Amino acid sequence: MTNTLQDAGMSRRKATKVIAGAVLGAGLARPAIAQAITVRWWYHFDNPQHTPAELIAKFEKENPGIKVQAESIPWGGGNDYATRMFAAVIANNAPDCALVKISNQARLLEMRALHPIDDMVRGWSARGDIADDVWRVNRGADGKQYYLPIQYVVLYLYYRADLLQQAGLQPPKTFDDFLAAAKATTKGDVYGFGMRGGGGGHDHWGSFVLGAGANFDKGGMVSPQALAANRWFVNLHREHKVFPPSAPTDGFRQIVDGFKAGRTAMTIHHIGSANEMVQALGDRVSAVPVPRSPQGTGWTSFGDESNAIFASSRNKEAAFRWIAFLSTAENNVAFNKLTGQLTITTSGARSWDLHPQRFVDATSQSLPIATVLPDRPQTPDFTRTVWPTNMQRALLGQIAPDEMMQTIEKHFNG
Repeated sequence: MTNTLQDAGMSRRKATKVIAGAVLGAGLARPAIAQAITVRWWYHFDNPQHTPAELIAKFEKENPGIKVQAESIPWGGGNDYATRMFAAVIANNAPDCALVKISNQARLLEMRALHPIDDMVRGWSARGDIADDVWRVNRGADGKQYYLPIQYVVLYLYYRADLLQQAGLQPPKTFDDFLAAAKATTKGDVYGFGMRGGGGGHDHWGSFVLGAGANFDKGGMVSPQALAANRWFVNLHREHKVFPPSAPTDGFRQIVDGFKAGRTAMTIHHIGSANEMVQALGDRVSAVPVPRSPQGTGWTSFGDESNAIFASSRNKEAAFRWIAFLSTAENNVAFNKLTGQLTITTSGARSWDLHPQRFVDATSQSLPIATVLPDRPQTPDFTRTVWPTNMQRALLGQIAPDEMMQTIEKHFNG
């Protein structure tokens, strides 16, 4: 009798393992199992009234062997979310998977907290629905893939179509085009470009200075081309006077409100401002990728969000099934209607109706030159204090443009 019971127990355990394997196997049937696998997932939404409950219900219906335990974590400007994530890793209490940003990838890899997903992605049928440039930006420094993209924005150039048309100009494609358009539309109390000299404005500067060849490697800020690019940019304000007088201290709200009010003809931001712009200006506002340098090079900022699987997870295959579900076709469209960012899928972008199509097109057309600031310990201080302080002083003529670049070089490379 004892042997019979033991045999029966072993048979049940073996059967459970077989069924669980079938649930997680790619392309295989997904029968229900007696005890579901639970995937813990951390996320955040700007709007606390939004919930992923419908997506979770759909996923669990399609994957009866997996339950998703979604945990909303306060964003707190990014610092609160990241701090709690690092603390959970250290305490060995990380979720199975979570929303992550590229700026946290290097530290998470240093902590050996991430599980590479190359093999999983290779067998994922929807992989090709995400642009190669998006995979490129998200790739780890070691060449492996740890992040599965879920949403993004890219900074591009907003322009007043009516003002450029009145000046007989097309939307600028090059730095020279940009200067011509900025000068032609600077008249009276209207300025050619709404420059963000305050916090966050490094993205405006980067489009022209990093876009012309400056970089954060040793010597990259003080090379001849880098110094020349920064002089050119500073002189847009000091010599050509195509920025508003308030530009040295203007922040996000000032550049958006100035553009909406007709005080500037061009500015730089992403699709998150599109509906607000259209509400104020209608068809008079449009967008194109930021201009490129005379050498054809360019740079713009990639705003990212992805999902990652933690190395400590005991349910990696189930976690991948969940995050892949969120990055697939109509599921990804539904997810990003909750977040307000742009679908990561090319198929979803074709039918996207949250923003006018011209801004979706400007976003996708900007991907070849999109990237992120280096994930280095010096970068947070660069964006918070080093860049705004020195940019303001350079625009006001308190320091020479070359001195600004020397300070940035010293900050990153000593």
